[in-house]
Amino acid sequence: MRKKIILFTISFFLVYILIQLIKRVNWNPKHEIGEVLDEYNGVKVYYNGGVSNTEGRNITQDGYNIGMKYQCVEFVKRYYYEHLNHKMPDTYGNAKDFFDKKVEDGQINTKRNLFQYTNLSEKKPKEDDIIIFDKSILNPYGHVAIISKINNGSIEIIQQNPGPFASSRENIPLHKKNNLWILDNSRILGRLSLIKATTKK
Repeated sequence: MRKKIILFTISFFLVYILIQLIKRVNWNPKHEIGEVLDEYNGVKVYYNGGVSNTEGRNITQDGYNIGMKYQCVEFVKRYYYEHLNHKMPDTYGNAKDFFDKKVEDGQINTKRNLFQYTNLSEKKPKEDDIIIFDKSILNPYGHVAIISKINNGSIEIIQQNPGPFASSRENIPLHKKNNLWILDNSRILGRLSLIKATTKK
């Protein structure tokens, strides 16, 4: 029994290492790491190859930590810095850490200096909001993206580092249920926004 446990542990560890190595490799020969794939309001989206790949830290001239090139967090923080002139007080953390579960819907997230909304909110999503995705089995860090368009019944997001073959743009269904707005994706934790919710829905 003990040998089986040891063999299982070793096998699990080797599989985990293999998955991590695979996630660093660029499997898409059509693109080079650092290639511009998309742009939104003048802020570029770069190709990262394997989702776990990093190309060094992006630090602004005034010393603000944007994040690891070309991860999803780096694009979101660079977008808020370049387009919205916004700096986050807490400049570190993985994507899932952008959502503070202790902050109630419509209240300020002090680590990001942004208003936070849950994925069942009185406030309708709007362009430039940050969408925060929870971790998954293959991605323990979560994911973040920017809302680039509000459609009738859906939103469009723009994202960096969704995977070697995934698109920088994605549509997510948007519904209103009992006067509350919900994005139809079970991994979405919520949103961050510069503008506080008003009484208007």
